[in-house]
Amino acid sequence: MPLYKTIHHNSNTQILIWDITESFEQLNQEVQLNEKNQLRLNGMKSEMHQRAFLSIRKLLALASYSDFDLEYDAFGKPHLADHNYISITHSHHFSAIIVSAEPVGIDIEMQREIILKIAHKFVNDDELNRLQKTDIAEYIKKLTVKWGAKEAIFKIKNEKGISFKDHIQVTPFELNETPTLANLSYGGVEEKFTIYFSELDTNFTLVYAFENNDSTQLN
Repeated sequence: MPLYKTIHHNSNTQILIWDITESFEQLNQEVQLNEKNQLRLNGMKSEMHQRAFLSIRKLLALASYSDFDLEYDAFGKPHLADHNYISITHSHHFSAIIVSAEPVGIDIEMQREIILKIAHKFVNDDELNRLQKTDIAEYIKKLTVKWGAKEAIFKIKNEKGISFKDHIQVTPFELNETPTLANLSYGGVEEKFTIYFSELDTNFTLVYAFENNDSTQLN
């Protein structure tokens, strides 16, 4: 069983990570899907996406759920039947879920140089100026954490119109210092999040976010 890692963040939150080594045929034999999700699977053109989709159901089983406990709303956000919060991610051969009693988001990203070319699309100029003072390897890793943090926050809020660059800011951090904080300023409200991050293998980054209870109404 290629369960890569389980993280018990606290008594109410667990993270399960799968290393996708099985073939589509093997996973498909081992997983039972509800009707809607079977149609989603059949419509996927990429076998890697199909394998990731099925591996998520393997993780659900380890968390004492099944595909029949999982629904997606009109915006594609997953929900569990028992009203616990869930967030889902996959990247290349990794997939993961986070299940919690509080709002959470999760993301896994491969650390790649291509992020240098798109950094200006999700990081503002002040952030870039600070990050560019580090060496290239650290720069890539920090950009990957920032992207993962913003992706995780977006998964929590799931509101159309949120800009990673303009609305979500991650507090400056060092790679050996986790957690860090982030703010979302959107729709006249400022919300705060706690961001945790770590490395998987040597070139993947795991990021997950919790929504803090405090929010500020902006004038």
